[in-house]
Amino acid sequence: MLDPQARQFLDLMAAQGVPPAHTLTAPQARQAYLQRRALSQPEPTAVAATHDHTLMHGGVSVAVREYRPMGSQAQETLPALLYFHGGGWTVGNIETHDVVCRALCNASDCAVFSVDYRLGPEAPFPAAYDDAMASFAWAVANAASLHIDPARIAVGGDSAGGNIAAAVSLGLRGQAAHPDFQLLIYPAVTMRPDTPSYHANGQGYMLTQDAMRWYTANYLSQDQHADDWRASPLLAPSHAGLPAALVLTAGFDPLRDEGRLYADALSKAGVDTQYVCFERQIHGFVTMGKLIREAHTALALCGHVMKRHWAGV
Repeated sequence: MLDPQARQFLDLMAAQGVPPAHTLTAPQARQAYLQRRALSQPEPTAVAATHDHTLMHGGVSVAVREYRPMGSQAQETLPALLYFHGGGWTVGNIETHDVVCRALCNASDCAVFSVDYRLGPEAPFPAAYDDAMASFAWAVANAASLHIDPARIAVGGDSAGGNIAAAVSLGLRGQAAHPDFQLLIYPAVTMRPDTPSYHANGQGYMLTQDAMRWYTANYLSQDQHADDWRASPLLAPSHAGLPAALVLTAGFDPLRDEGRLYADALSKAGVDTQYVCFERQIHGFVTMGKLIREAHTALALCGHVMKRHWAGV
């Protein structure tokens, strides 16, 4: 059964006449996504402090917003989460995921750094991956001034952001500085989806097959890029030696099965992996806490798992 609160949100979207993303231009879709926050997102929770940063790499400027959890001290060294927002590599920004990052910050007692990576089609693959890799290097290099522990930096994200986090974990595998944990919320891990959930949930539950094809086309300028593990982490030759992971999926999401397959691939490779499916939810639900109570449950769970990981329990 679909969560009645998720159904309420879908009905509200229909009543408001919100156009499908794939019928808009990328700039129009970004504006619509930003405006839609009022329908579904709760008021932002207070955190101890926020700071806006700018990192530079190869002539590219990337904005990063830092959040410090309630109860923390300004000079206290904390674990950290680099967070990559969802939005099909095309829409979304720091503002659209401000509520999520605040909730994760307080729930995990860690500093959160929300990365405003470049978007397609203006900046196609691998721009988002390159920005994410640069953000990790920036966090490590500036750990002392940022008051974070460079040995306890997690990467995470939802949907396209989960894709990026998984790819960064693969890209930094075996390096001296590498992620300590990966938080993958309904991640897109293959650019060639052909799973039962892709076909069963590809219409009528927020994220559609048409939208997925549009997002993918905006991100990948060449079809062969779909076979690159930086775009399709599920296709990596090996998943051994990766950081511990929490993979969270939604039952009425076309991405459900690929998320589970990725959790299975990690587990088969010996990676400490936890998998949780919110069976009655739709894609994107963690940002919808104004209408969907399980959004708060999911974010609290994510924070709890990260906190226990860093506590070594």
